[in-house]
Amino acid sequence: MEYLYEKLVAYGKSDVYPFHMPGHKREALPFRNPYEIDITEIDGFDNLHHATGILKELQERAAKVFKARKTFYLINGSTCGLLAAISAATEKGDHILMARNCHKAVYHAAYLRELRVEYLYPVITKAGIQGMIAPDEVKRMLREYPDVKAVVITSPTYDGVVSDVEKIAEIVHEYGIPLIVDEAHGAHFGFSSFFPESAIKKGADVVVQSLHKTLPSFTQTALLHLQSDRVKENKIKRFLDIYETSSPSYLFMAGMDNCIRMLEEEGETLFANYESLLCEFYQQAENLQQIKLLRKKDFSKKEAFDFDASKLILSVRNKDMTGERLYQTLLHQYHLQMEMASGFYVTAITSIMDRKEGFDRLIHALLEIDPVLHKKMDQDSDFVEKMYRKNKKVLEIHEAVDKKYESVLLEKSIGKVSGEYVYLYPPGIPILVPGEEISNEIVENISNCENQNLSVEGLADHTNKRINVVNF
Repeated sequence: MEYLYEKLVAYGKSDVYPFHMPGHKREALPFRNPYEIDITEIDGFDNLHHATGILKELQERAAKVFKARKTFYLINGSTCGLLAAISAATEKGDHILMARNCHKAVYHAAYLRELRVEYLYPVITKAGIQGMIAPDEVKRMLREYPDVKAVVITSPTYDGVVSDVEKIAEIVHEYGIPLIVDEAHGAHFGFSSFFPESAIKKGADVVVQSLHKTLPSFTQTALLHLQSDRVKENKIKRFLDIYETSSPSYLFMAGMDNCIRMLEEEGETLFANYESLLCEFYQQAENLQQIKLLRKKDFSKKEAFDFDASKLILSVRNKDMTGERLYQTLLHQYHLQMEMASGFYVTAITSIMDRKEGFDRLIHALLEIDPVLHKKMDQDSDFVEKMYRKNKKVLEIHEAVDKKYESVLLEKSIGKVSGEYVYLYPPGIPILVPGEEISNEIVENISNCENQNLSVEGLADHTNKRINVVNF
Protein backbone atom coordinates (compact mmCIF):
# COMPACT_ATOMS: atom_id res chain seq x y z
CA MET A 1 0.00 0.00 0.00
CA GLU A 2 1.24 3.47 -0.88
CA TYR A 3 1.05 6.32 1.65
CA LEU A 4 0.69 9.95 0.62
CA TYR A 5 3.13 11.30 3.21
CA GLU A 6 5.87 8.92 2.10
CA LYS A 7 5.23 9.73 -1.56
CA LEU A 8 5.45 13.47 -0.82
CA VAL A 9 8.71 13.00 1.07
CA ALA A 10 10.16 11.02 -1.81
CA TYR A 11 9.14 13.71 -4.31
CA GLY A 12 10.61 16.40 -2.08
CA LYS A 13 13.94 14.56 -1.98
CA SER A 14 14.01 13.86 -5.71
CA ASP A 15 15.89 15.87 -8.33
CA VAL A 16 12.63 16.86 -10.07
CA TYR A 17 12.61 20.64 -10.37
CA PRO A 18 9.18 22.26 -9.71
CA PHE A 19 8.09 24.66 -12.44
CA HIS A 20 4.62 24.49 -10.91
CA MET A 21 2.66 25.85 -7.97
CA PRO A 22 3.03 26.48 -5.06
CA GLY A 23 5.34 29.45 -5.30
CA HIS A 24 7.58 28.47 -2.39
CA LYS A 25 9.14 25.88 -4.76
CA ARG A 26 9.82 23.50 -1.85
CA GLU A 27 12.17 26.04 -0.33
CA ALA A 28 11.44 26.16 3.41
CA LEU A 29 10.76 29.43 5.16
CA PRO A 30 11.43 29.35 8.93
CA PHE A 31 8.93 26.83 10.33
CA ARG A 32 8.99 24.46 13.29
CA ASN A 33 7.54 20.97 13.56
CA PRO A 34 3.97 21.57 12.31
CA TYR A 35 2.40 19.29 14.91
CA GLU A 36 4.02 21.33 17.66
CA ILE A 37 2.29 24.57 16.57
CA ASP A 38 -0.99 23.28 15.10
CA ILE A 39 -3.75 24.76 17.29
CA THR A 40 -7.36 25.85 17.25
CA GLU A 41 -8.91 29.10 18.52
CA ILE A 42 -7.40 29.09 22.01
CA ASP A 43 -6.80 32.03 24.34
CA GLY A 44 -4.43 34.62 22.97
CA PHE A 45 -4.57 33.52 19.31
CA ASP A 46 -7.69 35.31 18.08
CA ASN A 47 -10.45 34.04 15.76
CA LEU A 48 -10.27 34.70 12.00
CA HIS A 49 -14.03 35.13 11.69
CA HIS A 50 -14.11 37.70 14.50
CA ALA A 51 -10.55 39.01 14.43
CA THR A 52 -9.75 41.53 17.18
CA GLY A 53 -6.17 40.64 18.09
CA ILE A 54 -3.16 39.17 16.29
CA LEU A 55 -5.14 38.00 13.23
CA LYS A 56 -6.61 41.48 12.83
CA GLU A 57 -3.08 42.88 12.94
CA LEU A 58 -1.85 40.36 10.35
CA GLN A 59 -4.59 41.30 7.91
CA GLU A 60 -3.88 44.98 8.44
CA ARG A 61 -0.20 44.32 7.71
CA ALA A 62 -1.16 42.47 4.54
CA ALA A 63 -3.28 45.44 3.43
CA LYS A 64 -0.33 47.76 4.03
CA VAL A 65 2.14 45.57 2.11
CA PHE A 66 -0.24 45.07 -0.83
CA LYS A 67 -1.40 48.72 -0.66
CA ALA A 68 -5.03 47.69 -0.27
CA ARG A 69 -7.85 49.44 1.58
CA LYS A 70 -8.96 46.29 3.45
CA THR A 71 -7.56 42.76 3.25
CA PHE A 72 -9.00 39.44 4.38
CA TYR A 73 -7.05 36.21 4.87
CA LEU A 74 -8.50 33.31 2.87
CA ILE A 75 -7.79 29.78 4.10
CA ASN A 76 -9.98 28.07 1.49
CA GLY A 77 -7.98 29.54 -1.38
CA SER A 78 -9.15 32.07 -3.95
CA THR A 79 -12.22 29.90 -4.44
CA CYS A 80 -13.87 31.05 -1.20
CA GLY A 81 -12.88 34.65 -1.95
CA LEU A 82 -14.54 34.59 -5.36
CA LEU A 83 -17.65 32.92 -3.92
CA ALA A 84 -17.86 35.54 -1.18
CA ALA A 85 -17.18 38.53 -3.45
CA ILE A 86 -19.80 37.58 -6.05
CA SER A 87 -22.36 36.63 -3.41
CA ALA A 88 -21.80 39.94 -1.59
CA ALA A 89 -22.08 41.96 -4.81
CA THR A 90 -25.39 40.41 -5.90
CA GLU A 91 -28.81 39.40 -4.70
CA LYS A 92 -30.39 36.09 -5.64
CA GLY A 93 -31.55 36.10 -9.25
CA ASP A 94 -29.51 39.14 -10.28
CA HIS A 95 -27.97 39.62 -13.71
CA ILE A 96 -24.16 39.32 -13.90
CA LEU A 97 -21.58 39.88 -16.63
CA MET A 98 -18.57 37.57 -16.41
CA ALA A 99 -15.62 36.58 -18.54
CA ARG A 100 -16.07 33.18 -20.12
CA ASN A 101 -12.50 32.28 -19.11
CA CYS A 102 -13.27 32.66 -15.41
CA HIS A 103 -12.35 29.87 -13.01
CA LYS A 104 -15.05 27.34 -12.18
CA ALA A 105 -15.50 28.99 -8.74
CA VAL A 106 -17.12 31.97 -10.47
CA TYR A 107 -19.59 29.64 -12.18
CA HIS A 108 -20.32 27.98 -8.83
CA ALA A 109 -21.09 31.40 -7.36
CA ALA A 110 -23.52 32.04 -10.24
CA TYR A 111 -25.20 28.72 -9.42
CA LEU A 112 -25.45 29.34 -5.70
CA ARG A 113 -26.91 32.83 -6.16
CA GLU A 114 -29.14 31.68 -9.05
CA LEU A 115 -27.71 34.43 -11.23
CA ARG A 116 -28.61 35.17 -14.83
CA VAL A 117 -25.30 35.11 -16.68
CA GLU A 118 -23.96 36.93 -19.72
CA TYR A 119 -20.44 36.21 -21.00
CA LEU A 120 -17.51 38.34 -22.07
CA TYR A 121 -15.35 36.35 -24.47
CA PRO A 122 -11.60 36.97 -24.47
CA VAL A 123 -9.79 37.77 -27.69
CA ILE A 124 -8.05 34.77 -29.29
CA THR A 125 -4.51 35.89 -30.03
CA LYS A 126 -2.46 35.18 -33.14
CA ALA A 127 -0.24 33.11 -30.87
CA GLY A 128 -3.24 30.82 -30.37
CA ILE A 129 -3.90 31.48 -26.66
CA GLN A 130 -6.70 33.38 -24.96
CA GLY A 131 -6.10 37.12 -24.81
CA MET A 132 -7.58 39.97 -22.83
CA ILE A 133 -11.14 41.11 -22.25
CA ALA A 134 -11.63 44.14 -24.50
CA PRO A 135 -12.95 47.27 -22.72
CA ASP A 136 -15.13 48.08 -25.75
CA GLU A 137 -16.81 44.69 -25.39
CA VAL A 138 -17.53 45.40 -21.73
CA LYS A 139 -19.09 48.72 -22.75
CA ARG A 140 -21.18 47.06 -25.48
CA MET A 141 -22.47 44.35 -23.17
CA LEU A 142 -23.40 46.77 -20.40
CA ARG A 143 -25.33 48.88 -22.91
CA GLU A 144 -27.17 45.75 -24.02
CA TYR A 145 -27.77 44.54 -20.45
CA PRO A 146 -28.07 47.69 -18.27
CA ASP A 147 -29.57 45.72 -15.36
CA VAL A 148 -26.29 43.84 -14.72
CA LYS A 149 -25.31 44.14 -11.05
CA ALA A 150 -21.62 43.17 -11.19
CA VAL A 151 -18.81 42.41 -13.65
CA VAL A 152 -16.23 39.67 -13.06
CA ILE A 153 -13.04 39.17 -15.08
CA THR A 154 -9.84 37.15 -14.75
CA SER A 155 -6.62 39.14 -15.08
CA PRO A 156 -4.00 37.83 -15.50
CA THR A 157 -5.19 34.72 -17.27
CA TYR A 158 -3.66 31.36 -16.48
CA ASP A 159 -1.27 32.07 -19.37
CA GLY A 160 -0.29 35.52 -18.09
CA VAL A 161 -2.36 37.84 -20.31
CA VAL A 162 -3.44 41.03 -18.52
CA SER A 163 -6.53 43.09 -19.38
CA ASP A 164 -6.83 46.88 -19.14
CA VAL A 165 -8.41 46.78 -15.69
CA GLU A 166 -8.28 50.54 -15.25
CA LYS A 167 -10.30 51.20 -18.42
CA ILE A 168 -12.73 48.39 -17.67
CA ALA A 169 -13.23 49.71 -14.13
CA GLU A 170 -14.05 53.18 -15.48
CA ILE A 171 -16.68 51.71 -17.80
CA VAL A 172 -18.20 49.49 -15.11
CA HIS A 173 -18.34 52.32 -12.57
CA GLU A 174 -20.32 54.48 -15.00
CA TYR A 175 -23.15 52.03 -14.28
CA GLY A 176 -22.62 52.29 -10.53
CA ILE A 177 -21.74 48.62 -10.17
CA PRO A 178 -18.61 46.82 -8.92
CA LEU A 179 -15.77 45.20 -10.85
CA ILE A 180 -14.46 41.98 -9.29
CA VAL A 181 -11.05 40.83 -10.56
CA ASP A 182 -9.79 37.30 -10.13
CA GLU A 183 -6.08 38.07 -9.85
CA ALA A 184 -5.26 34.65 -8.43
CA HIS A 185 -2.17 34.37 -10.63
CA GLY A 186 -1.01 37.92 -9.97
CA ALA A 187 -0.20 38.11 -6.25
CA HIS A 188 3.35 39.13 -7.25
CA PHE A 189 2.11 42.11 -9.27
CA GLY A 190 3.09 45.55 -8.04
CA PHE A 191 6.26 44.50 -6.24
CA SER A 192 8.50 45.18 -9.24
CA SER A 193 8.16 47.32 -12.36
CA PHE A 194 9.22 44.23 -14.31
CA PHE A 195 5.72 42.86 -13.77
CA PRO A 196 2.31 44.42 -14.48
CA GLU A 197 0.62 46.62 -11.90
CA SER A 198 -1.99 44.98 -9.67
CA ALA A 199 -5.72 45.48 -10.17
CA ILE A 200 -5.64 46.76 -6.58
CA LYS A 201 -4.29 50.04 -7.95
CA LYS A 202 -6.31 50.02 -11.17
CA GLY A 203 -9.79 50.68 -9.85
CA ALA A 204 -11.13 47.19 -9.20
CA ASP A 205 -13.57 47.04 -6.29
CA VAL A 206 -12.63 43.54 -5.14
CA VAL A 207 -9.39 41.74 -5.99
CA VAL A 208 -8.76 38.11 -5.09
CA GLN A 209 -5.18 36.80 -5.11
CA SER A 210 -3.72 33.36 -4.46
CA LEU A 211 -0.58 33.74 -2.37
CA HIS A 212 0.35 30.14 -3.03
CA LYS A 213 0.41 30.40 -6.82
CA THR A 214 3.27 32.84 -7.32
CA LEU A 215 4.57 33.64 -3.82
CA PRO A 216 6.12 31.53 -1.05
CA SER A 217 3.02 30.38 0.82
CA PHE A 218 1.27 27.09 1.49
CA THR A 219 -1.25 25.73 -1.01
CA GLN A 220 -4.78 26.94 -0.22
CA THR A 221 -3.74 30.38 1.07
CA ALA A 222 -5.09 33.55 -0.56
CA LEU A 223 -6.17 37.14 0.03
CA LEU A 224 -9.30 39.16 -0.69
CA HIS A 225 -8.75 42.91 -1.06
CA LEU A 226 -11.80 45.16 -0.71
CA GLN A 227 -11.22 48.51 -2.40
CA SER A 228 -14.55 50.36 -2.34
CA ASP A 229 -18.01 50.60 -0.81
CA ARG A 230 -19.67 49.28 -3.99
CA VAL A 231 -19.44 45.90 -2.27
CA LYS A 232 -20.31 46.13 1.41
CA GLU A 233 -17.75 44.93 3.93
CA ASN A 234 -20.40 43.42 6.20
CA LYS A 235 -21.67 41.29 3.31
CA ILE A 236 -18.14 40.14 2.46
CA LYS A 237 -17.72 39.06 6.09
CA ARG A 238 -21.11 37.33 6.11
CA PHE A 239 -20.31 35.24 3.05
CA LEU A 240 -16.75 34.48 4.13
CA ASP A 241 -18.33 33.08 7.27
CA ILE A 242 -20.32 30.75 5.03
CA TYR A 243 -17.71 29.75 2.45
CA GLU A 244 -14.57 29.69 4.61
CA THR A 245 -13.85 26.89 7.05
CA SER A 246 -14.86 27.54 10.65
CA SER A 247 -11.54 25.97 11.69
CA PRO A 248 -8.93 27.92 9.70
CA SER A 249 -5.45 26.43 9.93
CA TYR A 250 -3.08 28.42 12.11
CA LEU A 251 -0.25 26.74 10.23
CA PHE A 252 -1.54 28.24 6.99
CA MET A 253 -2.01 31.65 8.59
CA ALA A 254 1.49 31.53 10.06
CA GLY A 255 2.81 30.64 6.60
CA MET A 256 0.96 33.63 5.12
CA ASP A 257 2.44 35.84 7.84
CA ASN A 258 5.93 34.55 6.96
CA CYS A 259 5.32 35.22 3.26
CA ILE A 260 4.07 38.76 3.81
CA ARG A 261 6.88 39.52 6.24
CA MET A 262 9.37 38.31 3.60
CA LEU A 263 7.83 40.64 1.03
CA GLU A 264 8.00 43.53 3.47
CA GLU A 265 11.58 42.94 4.60
CA GLU A 266 13.30 41.29 1.62
CA GLY A 267 10.98 41.93 -1.31
CA GLU A 268 13.16 44.43 -3.13
CA THR A 269 16.19 42.11 -3.11
CA LEU A 270 14.19 38.99 -3.97
CA PHE A 271 12.43 40.60 -6.91
CA ALA A 272 15.65 42.12 -8.26
CA ASN A 273 17.27 38.67 -8.29
CA TYR A 274 14.14 37.13 -9.82
CA GLU A 275 14.07 39.71 -12.59
CA SER A 276 17.73 39.03 -13.36
CA LEU A 277 17.12 35.28 -13.64
CA LEU A 278 14.11 35.76 -15.91
CA CYS A 279 15.93 38.23 -18.16
CA GLU A 280 18.82 35.81 -18.57
CA PHE A 281 16.44 32.97 -19.39
CA TYR A 282 14.53 35.01 -21.98
CA GLN A 283 17.81 36.07 -23.56
CA GLN A 284 19.04 32.48 -23.82
CA ALA A 285 15.67 31.43 -25.27
CA GLU A 286 16.38 33.65 -28.29
CA ASN A 287 18.54 30.75 -29.50
CA LEU A 288 15.50 28.47 -29.84
CA GLN A 289 14.46 27.97 -33.47
CA GLN A 290 11.39 25.71 -33.20
CA ILE A 291 10.14 26.11 -29.64
CA LYS A 292 8.78 29.61 -29.08
CA LEU A 293 8.82 31.29 -25.70
CA LEU A 294 5.96 33.77 -25.77
CA ARG A 295 6.56 37.31 -24.54
CA LYS A 296 4.77 40.65 -24.52
CA LYS A 297 5.98 41.63 -28.00
CA ASP A 298 4.17 38.61 -29.47
CA PHE A 299 0.79 40.21 -28.72
CA SER A 300 -0.85 43.23 -30.29
CA LYS A 301 -2.40 45.92 -28.09
CA LYS A 302 -5.84 44.55 -28.98
CA GLU A 303 -4.80 41.08 -27.82
CA ALA A 304 -3.07 41.86 -24.53
CA PHE A 305 -2.89 45.06 -22.53
CA ASP A 306 0.11 43.58 -20.71
CA PHE A 307 1.80 40.23 -20.16
CA ASP A 308 3.24 38.54 -17.09
CA ALA A 309 6.79 37.42 -17.85
CA SER A 310 6.79 35.05 -14.86
CA LYS A 311 4.67 32.64 -16.92
CA LEU A 312 6.89 30.71 -19.33
CA ILE A 313 4.63 29.73 -22.23
CA LEU A 314 6.57 27.28 -24.41
CA SER A 315 4.78 26.89 -27.72
CA VAL A 316 5.32 24.09 -30.26
CA ARG A 317 2.48 25.30 -32.46
CA ASN A 318 2.69 23.90 -36.02
CA LYS A 319 5.54 21.57 -35.03
CA ASP A 320 5.72 17.79 -35.07
CA MET A 321 5.30 17.67 -31.30
CA THR A 322 2.27 18.32 -29.11
CA GLY A 323 2.24 20.23 -25.85
CA GLU A 324 1.59 17.00 -23.97
CA ARG A 325 4.61 15.31 -25.56
CA LEU A 326 6.86 18.26 -24.70
CA TYR A 327 5.51 18.15 -21.14
CA GLN A 328 6.27 14.43 -20.80
CA THR A 329 9.70 14.79 -22.39
CA LEU A 330 10.68 17.52 -19.96
CA LEU A 331 9.43 15.44 -17.04
CA HIS A 332 10.79 12.00 -17.84
CA GLN A 333 14.02 12.83 -19.64
CA TYR A 334 15.01 15.99 -17.79
CA HIS A 335 13.12 15.71 -14.48
CA LEU A 336 11.45 19.09 -14.94
CA GLN A 337 7.85 19.17 -13.72
CA MET A 338 5.82 21.73 -15.66
CA GLU A 339 2.55 23.25 -14.49
CA MET A 340 0.37 22.35 -17.47
CA ALA A 341 0.24 20.94 -20.98
CA SER A 342 -2.25 22.19 -23.56
CA GLY A 343 -2.78 21.21 -27.17
CA PHE A 344 0.34 22.94 -28.47
CA TYR A 345 2.09 24.53 -25.51
CA VAL A 346 3.45 23.94 -22.03
CA THR A 347 3.22 26.36 -19.12
CA ALA A 348 5.91 26.75 -16.48
CA ILE A 349 5.12 28.83 -13.40
CA THR A 350 8.02 30.65 -11.79
CA SER A 351 8.35 32.70 -8.60
CA ILE A 352 10.80 34.68 -6.48
CA MET A 353 11.85 31.36 -4.91
CA ASP A 354 13.11 29.83 -8.17
CA ARG A 355 16.83 29.15 -8.38
CA LYS A 356 19.33 29.62 -11.17
CA GLU A 357 19.73 25.85 -11.26
CA GLY A 358 16.12 25.45 -12.39
CA PHE A 359 16.32 28.02 -15.18
CA ASP A 360 19.65 26.56 -16.34
CA ARG A 361 18.24 23.03 -16.45
CA LEU A 362 15.17 24.16 -18.37
CA ILE A 363 17.03 26.12 -21.06
CA HIS A 364 19.51 23.25 -21.43
CA ALA A 365 16.63 20.82 -21.98
CA LEU A 366 14.87 23.09 -24.47
CA LEU A 367 18.07 23.66 -26.47
CA GLU A 368 18.50 19.89 -26.73
CA ILE A 369 14.89 19.23 -27.75
CA ASP A 370 14.63 22.17 -30.16
CA PRO A 371 16.82 20.86 -33.04
CA VAL A 372 14.83 17.63 -33.43
CA LEU A 373 11.55 19.45 -34.06
CA HIS A 374 10.22 20.24 -37.52
CA LYS A 375 7.36 22.23 -38.98
CA LYS A 376 4.04 20.46 -39.36
CA MET A 377 1.44 22.84 -40.74
CA ASP A 378 -1.50 20.43 -40.42
CA GLN A 379 -1.36 20.51 -36.62
CA ASP A 380 -4.56 21.72 -34.93
CA SER A 381 -3.27 25.25 -34.39
CA ASP A 382 -6.73 26.62 -33.59
CA PHE A 383 -7.00 24.42 -30.50
CA VAL A 384 -7.89 27.17 -28.01
CA GLU A 385 -10.35 28.91 -30.33
CA LYS A 386 -12.15 25.62 -30.95
CA MET A 387 -12.19 24.65 -27.27
CA TYR A 388 -13.65 27.88 -25.92
CA ARG A 389 -16.24 28.72 -28.56
CA LYS A 390 -19.59 30.38 -27.90
CA ASN A 391 -22.19 27.77 -27.01
CA LYS A 392 -25.96 28.15 -27.23
CA LYS A 393 -27.44 28.81 -23.78
CA VAL A 394 -30.82 27.16 -23.23
CA LEU A 395 -31.06 27.37 -19.43
CA GLU A 396 -29.32 29.31 -16.68
CA ILE A 397 -26.75 27.34 -14.71
CA HIS A 398 -28.93 26.82 -11.63
CA GLU A 399 -31.92 25.82 -13.77
CA ALA A 400 -29.92 23.11 -15.51
CA VAL A 401 -28.12 21.78 -12.43
CA ASP A 402 -31.30 21.51 -10.38
CA LYS A 403 -33.37 19.72 -13.04
CA LYS A 404 -33.67 15.95 -13.34
CA TYR A 405 -31.14 14.46 -15.72
CA GLU A 406 -30.25 11.28 -17.51
CA SER A 407 -26.87 9.85 -18.40
CA VAL A 408 -26.22 9.28 -22.12
CA LEU A 409 -23.25 8.31 -24.22
CA LEU A 410 -21.29 11.38 -25.26
CA GLU A 411 -21.81 10.72 -28.96
CA LYS A 412 -25.58 10.46 -28.34
CA SER A 413 -25.73 13.79 -26.49
CA ILE A 414 -25.56 16.13 -29.51
CA GLY A 415 -28.48 18.56 -29.48
CA LYS A 416 -29.27 17.89 -25.82
CA VAL A 417 -28.72 20.31 -22.91
CA SER A 418 -25.84 19.65 -20.58
CA GLY A 419 -26.43 19.16 -16.88
CA GLU A 420 -22.69 19.13 -16.17
CA TYR A 421 -19.49 21.08 -16.64
CA VAL A 422 -16.67 19.95 -18.88
CA TYR A 423 -13.29 21.61 -18.44
CA LEU A 424 -9.59 21.00 -18.77
CA TYR A 425 -7.84 20.99 -15.41
CA PRO A 426 -5.70 22.88 -15.07
CA PRO A 427 -6.80 25.65 -15.60
CA GLY A 428 -10.44 24.82 -14.75
CA ILE A 429 -12.10 27.00 -17.41
CA PRO A 430 -15.31 25.36 -18.67
CA ILE A 431 -15.55 24.15 -22.25
CA LEU A 432 -19.21 23.38 -21.55
CA VAL A 433 -21.47 24.82 -18.86
CA PRO A 434 -24.72 23.35 -17.47
CA GLY A 435 -27.62 24.74 -19.47
CA GLU A 436 -25.72 24.90 -22.75
CA GLU A 437 -26.60 22.86 -25.81
CA ILE A 438 -24.13 20.12 -26.67
CA SER A 439 -22.90 20.50 -30.22
CA ASN A 440 -21.05 18.12 -32.48
CA GLU A 441 -17.99 20.40 -32.12
CA ILE A 442 -18.02 20.05 -28.33
CA VAL A 443 -18.11 16.26 -28.55
CA GLU A 444 -15.25 16.32 -31.04
CA ASN A 445 -13.25 18.65 -28.79
CA ILE A 446 -13.67 16.39 -25.77
CA SER A 447 -12.59 13.40 -27.85
CA ASN A 448 -9.62 15.37 -29.19
CA CYS A 449 -8.51 16.25 -25.65
CA GLU A 450 -8.83 12.63 -24.58
CA ASN A 451 -6.73 11.52 -27.56
CA GLN A 452 -4.02 14.02 -26.54
CA ASN A 453 -4.05 12.70 -22.95
CA LEU A 454 -5.18 16.08 -21.63
CA SER A 455 -6.98 16.12 -18.30
CA VAL A 456 -10.72 16.38 -19.00
CA GLU A 457 -12.64 16.93 -15.76
CA GLY A 458 -16.14 17.73 -14.56
CA LEU A 459 -18.15 14.75 -15.78
CA ALA A 460 -19.66 12.40 -13.20
CA ASP A 461 -18.50 9.55 -15.44
CA HIS A 462 -14.74 9.69 -14.91
CA THR A 463 -14.16 7.64 -18.04
CA ASN A 464 -15.58 10.61 -19.97
CA LYS A 465 -17.75 8.28 -22.07
CA ARG A 466 -21.08 9.54 -20.75
CA ILE A 467 -22.58 12.91 -19.86
CA ASN A 468 -25.58 13.95 -17.78
CA VAL A 469 -28.14 15.81 -19.87
CA VAL A 470 -31.24 17.69 -18.74
CA ASN A 471 -34.38 15.61 -18.81
CA PHE A 472 -37.16 18.04 -19.77
